[in-house]
Amino acid sequence: MELPPGPPDGPPAPPRPGRRRVVVAVLATLALLAPIGWLWWGSLLPAPYAVTDMGYVDTGGGAPVPEMHDHHGAGVDTLRETSTAAPAVSLTLTARRQAIPLPSGRTLDGYTLNGTSPGPLIRIRQGDVLQVRLVNADVPDGITLHWHGVDVPNGDDGTAGVTQDAVGPGGEFVYRFVARDAGTYWYHSHQVANTQVQRGLYGVLVVEPRDGPTGPDVVAAAHVYEGARLLDGRRAVLPVPAAPGTRVRVRMVNTDNGPTSAWVTGAPYRLVAIDGAEVHDPPPVTGESVLLTAGGRLDLEVTVPPGGARVEIGGNAAVVLGDGPGPAAAPRPDRVLDPLVYGMPAPLGFDPAAADRRFDYDIGRRPGFVDGVPGLWWTVNGHMWPDVPMFMVARGDVVRMRIANGSGEVHPMHLHGHHAVVLSRNGVPATGSPWWIDSLDVADGDSYEIAFVADNPGVWMDHCHNLTHPSEGLMAHLMYEGVTTPYRVGGPSGNDPE
Repeated sequence: MELPPGPPDGPPAPPRPGRRRVVVAVLATLALLAPIGWLWWGSLLPAPYAVTDMGYVDTGGGAPVPEMHDHHGAGVDTLRETSTAAPAVSLTLTARRQAIPLPSGRTLDGYTLNGTSPGPLIRIRQGDVLQVRLVNADVPDGITLHWHGVDVPNGDDGTAGVTQDAVGPGGEFVYRFVARDAGTYWYHSHQVANTQVQRGLYGVLVVEPRDGPTGPDVVAAAHVYEGARLLDGRRAVLPVPAAPGTRVRVRMVNTDNGPTSAWVTGAPYRLVAIDGAEVHDPPPVTGESVLLTAGGRLDLEVTVPPGGARVEIGGNAAVVLGDGPGPAAAPRPDRVLDPLVYGMPAPLGFDPAAADRRFDYDIGRRPGFVDGVPGLWWTVNGHMWPDVPMFMVARGDVVRMRIANGSGEVHPMHLHGHHAVVLSRNGVPATGSPWWIDSLDVADGDSYEIAFVADNPGVWMDHCHNLTHPSEGLMAHLMYEGVTTPYRVGGPSGNDPE
C-alpha cells in the first residue's frame, strides 16, 4: 500500500500575517502598559504609614539633618503644654452626627458640637489656660479638633495621624494650652476634614487682649450650608444693635473652601487684624473690598453712623450695625485693599535676610497615580504625593519660603503651628504694616515669599485649605530635627486627616 507523501523538507513556513499582527499588538500593549503598571505600583501607599516616612528630605540649604526615618526622636505626643496653671476656661465639647435645621426649612445630615453648628463660641483672655475635653458621642469616622491659627504645642494640634489618633465613638481627648496671642481664631475637625467641616463640625475661638476688650465686637463666621451662606448657622443677616458713635469690631471667619470678599456700606472702616495679628496703624478705608481667604480671619473696625452700617460678606450675607435696618445692600467695590501696602511698617522681631533655611513650594498639576488611583493631581515641586518634600528645620532657624502657583486654580495655603510674615508678592516687596498670616490666598500665576522663625517644635502640616485639595495631593509637612510621631495614617486607627 502506498503511503501519502509527507511534508516537504526545508524550513517551516512563516507565520500567517494575522498571527504576526496579534504578536506585534501584544508586544506593543505590554510596552505601553508596563510603565503605567510600574507607575501604578510605585504610587501605592502602605497601610498604615507615618507621614515622616513619606517623600524626601529638603534641608533648605541648611545644615544636614539626622536620617528622616530615625524614629528615636521625641514623640509629638510629648510636646504638650508645660504650664501648670489652672484653666481659666474649661469646657466639654460633645460631637454628634445630627440633623441641622436650616432657614430654608430643610435639614442637613451633619455634625454638631453640644447640639449646634457652629459649636460654642469660646472666649478667653490672652495668657490664660484653655482646657477642652472633646467627646465623640457617635461620629462614626472619628473626630479631632484643630485650633486653626493658634500656635499650640504640637501635641494639641489635632491632626489625625500626625499629632494624635482620631477620637472614635465613645472616646475622648483633652486639649490644653495657653492662649498666648490675642486674636480671632477658629477650631474644626482634622479627621476626614473636608466632609466634617462642610457638614458643620467647627466653631470660633476669640482670645481677648490681656488688658481686656477695647470695645464691643461681633463674630461673623461665614459657612455655606446646602448652598446658603449663613453667619451663625441660622441666618444670613446678623443684626447688631449699636448706638451712633460706637466703634464695633467685626470678627470675620471664612470656614469654607474658597475665598470670599467683604466690604462696608454706610461708613468707612479700618482693617485692624489679619489672621489674629494686629495691623500696625491702619488708615480708614472707603470704596474698597477686602479678600477673606479660605480658613482666614479679618477683623474690621467700624464706627457706627446715625444711619447704621452694613458689612457685606460675599454679597449674600451681612452684618448690620446700628439700631435700625441700616443702609441698603450695595455691590462690591471695584477696588480691592492690598495688605502688601496697607498700614505702616513696624519691627518684625527677626531678620528675614539672615535666613538659615530657604524653601520652595511650587504648586502644579499633572496626570498620574496617587495610591493607585489615576487622576489629575496637584504637585509640590513637580512631585505627586507621597513623593513630596519634608521641609526640615531646627529650633531657632529663620526660615524663608517661596510659594508659587502655576496650577490653574487658587490655593489658600495654611501652615500649622506658625505665623509667617509676607515679604513680597510677584517680586514686589511689602511696604505696609507687617502682614502676618497663617492662611494665604495664592492665586494662579502668583508667587509669594514669606518668612518665620521655627520656634514651635513638631511635625506640622503645610497644605491647601481648600479641603478637597490635600486629599488630591496638595500637602507637605514642616518637621523639626529630633522630633517624630508615633501616629499613623490609615490602618486600624482609621486616621484620615483630610
